[in-house]
Order: sequence, then structure tokens, then C-alpha cells
Amino acid sequence: MQSRKNHGKDLELTNEGTLSLFFLGSGSAFAKQLNQNNVLVIKGNRHVMIDCGTKAPMALSRLGLSLAEIDTFLITHSHADHIGGLEEAMLLGRYVAGNKQRMIITAEYQEILWHQSLRGGAEYNEVNNGKGLGFEDFWETLRPRPLAEFARDTREIQIGDINLKIVRTNHFPEQSQTWEQSNYCVGVIIDDRVLFTGDTKYDPEFLETYDRKFKFERIFHDAQFRTGGIHASVEELKHLPKPIKRRMLLMHYPDSWREHTDEVRAAGFRGFAKQGYFYDFP
Repeated sequence: MQSRKNHGKDLELTNEGTLSLFFLGSGSAFAKQLNQNNVLVIKGNRHVMIDCGTKAPMALSRLGLSLAEIDTFLITHSHADHIGGLEEAMLLGRYVAGNKQRMIITAEYQEILWHQSLRGGAEYNEVNNGKGLGFEDFWETLRPRPLAEFARDTREIQIGDINLKIVRTNHFPEQSQTWEQSNYCVGVIIDDRVLFTGDTKYDPEFLETYDRKFKFERIFHDAQFRTGGIHASVEELKHLPKPIKRRMLLMHYPDSWREHTDEVRAAGFRGFAKQGYFYDFP
């Protein structure tokens, strides 16, 4: 893997075929100096945006892009730092750009996302015979197919040359003990090379089981600097096997992350994933 900073240039959504992850942001839900932890996966002439938080439209604009230029979205779960920009994407696509963008989404999560989050600001922008709009009036839906060989819910989809496997994780509520008890939340395996955990509690079984199968080149894992709640802490992640930590970059962290650099290095982690950087996998 190679990392490189985007030095104030407008962002290109294509490349020569290298798998590349661009961190639009790397911050936690309450970060003010950092953008939210939303990532663009780019390979060849295709791209997928993982999550679209409240700051995403402005973050993209500063890179010379509009939300309407994003071809395909994948949403990990329904917290605002991951879905807060979707209403703008929907309305911009339908009423300004005149195009229907694509979303990788299960039928189960489509119902949750529409009825619990997006419906209020979208349904009654148009009314025909007393009936408003639905999710598929705004989105072309792409359904990932279930994979039977995994113990936890895992699904797969191919977007051009990008292979994505979507894995259920245990994030919230705080009381959930397993991924089955958790509300809908997923991590993403990219080209069988990279694990992007999304938001998850400390779950060594998840990490070690999938790493044994795929032998990830890098693992991007969310982290917080206190133990408790709905995110893994650095203190918990310290207990992972050394070979996993050496390949792990921490993401979704607070503005105070620089104060913890020595702690993270001493614990054996690769370091921090940084916003405005590309992570390339030749």
C-alpha cells in the first residue's frame, strides 16, 4: 500500500485501474475540525462512495465535486455522520441534475433507511393522486447477493472492477452483544484486499475470522480513546494479535487524535488514516 496526500487539487473519480481509497474525512460523529469518516473507493472508471454524512456535500465541493457526480453509494448504517448528506443527494439528483443515482442496499436496510430517516424530507415533494414518492423514485437499487459460506451475514456485489463484500457488524445499541442483536450496520471488504470496518464495537472474532480467510493488506478500523459505548476503543484494540495491528490504520476518531499518536504507535498499530489522503493498492 502507498499513501499520498491530495494537495488541494480537484478530485478525480477515475484512475488508471489501481484500487484507491480516498478519505473525504476521518473524523468521528462529533469532530469539528475533521470531516466525517466518509470514503471514496476508486478503480478504473468506476467509484463507490461509502457513507455520506452531513459534511459530505461541503467536503466534496471543496474538491471540485458535486454530490450529483457520485455514481454509486454504499451506506453502512443510519447515524447522521453516515447518512446526513443523502437528502441533498436525492433532491439534487431528481430536481437539479435530473439523474437517478445508484445505491448498493439490501431490501431490509432500504426499508429502515427510507421509513426511519429519509422519507420525511422526500416523500411529499410531489403528490400524484394523493400519493407521494418512494425510495426507488430517487435511487436505482443494487442488491448484493448473499454468500452462504460465512457464519455471519455477508453479501457480495461487483461494481465494474470493484468487488465489495458487505459484512454485518455489532455497533448499536450499546446493549447489543452480537451482530445479530445489533441494528443494521455493516463493514466492507474491498477486492478481498482491504477491510473497512465501518462503525463497530470491539469484535475480535469478526476481525480474526475474516483475516484468516482474506489475509488483508490493510484494515481500516474505527477507534475512540475511551472504553465503553458503541465504538471500539484503542485500549480494547491493543489486545488484538500483533500481525493484525501492524496492518491496522485507525479512523473515525475525535479532533484530539494528535495527542494519542505516541500511544497508538507504542501499541503496535500502523497509525491513523488521514483525511485528504489516497491509499493506493497497486
